[in-house]
Amino acid sequence: MKFPRLRLAVTATGLALALAGCSPSGDQAAAPQAAQAPDDGSARKLDTYRQLVRIGNDGMATTMGKEIVSRYPNSDAAREVQQSLPAIEQRYLETSEKNRLQGLWLYQVSPMEGGTQSTASIYNSQPSGGNRVRLVLRRHTEWGQNAFLFSDGHGFVCRATCTLNATFDGKPSGIKAFAPPTGEPALMVRDDSAFIAQLEKAKKVTLDVTMQDGEKKLTLVYEVAGFDPAKWQPLPKAAKKK
Repeated sequence: MKFPRLRLAVTATGLALALAGCSPSGDQAAAPQAAQAPDDGSARKLDTYRQLVRIGNDGMATTMGKEIVSRYPNSDAAREVQQSLPAIEQRYLETSEKNRLQGLWLYQVSPMEGGTQSTASIYNSQPSGGNRVRLVLRRHTEWGQNAFLFSDGHGFVCRATCTLNATFDGKPSGIKAFAPPTGEPALMVRDDSAFIAQLEKAKKVTLDVTMQDGEKKLTLVYEVAGFDPAKWQPLPKAAKKK
């Protein structure tokens, strides 16, 4: 009776040893888990960033790239993004500013008092608020070319011919102007060709004016760098009357 029990004990002991021999140590079991990097989402966002760069979407690529660098600063994804992000962000900012400046201009071609006129106009950027004054470049089939200021208010103080203190990118210039005899709230530039030639080369133009409302003095600032001469259409000359 003792022999079967002994054999059972031996068998059990042998099985235990066999299982122990097949089982990895504690360090060995933990090793694969330690080697597996946690899924923090940076790889998926990096893939999205790469796709945005590939299709040329600089705006969204900049946003995604900044998120990766901010949320996963020590990741491989952040290190890769930092190689290309500065150039992409710079290009995006330059493009955005170019589009903003171009969007300040409005171009129109329309019938006007027996003829056709083509205009390019821009509002002052400063001062902000209620002092809205348009700078207008106009070509008319009957009246020719003009450059003038047009106020949303009551117009300007200018007796006969007045000289406006102006700057083109900080360089001072005197602009001779006059109020139209027909009474519109406008101020006409006498030498429109010279004025337009200076404007085309400038990024920012300032004009000092005096408004009729309380003879308030203003320095009007125009961000003109987005002007596109090709969109200000030349018009055919009016046919001579027989």
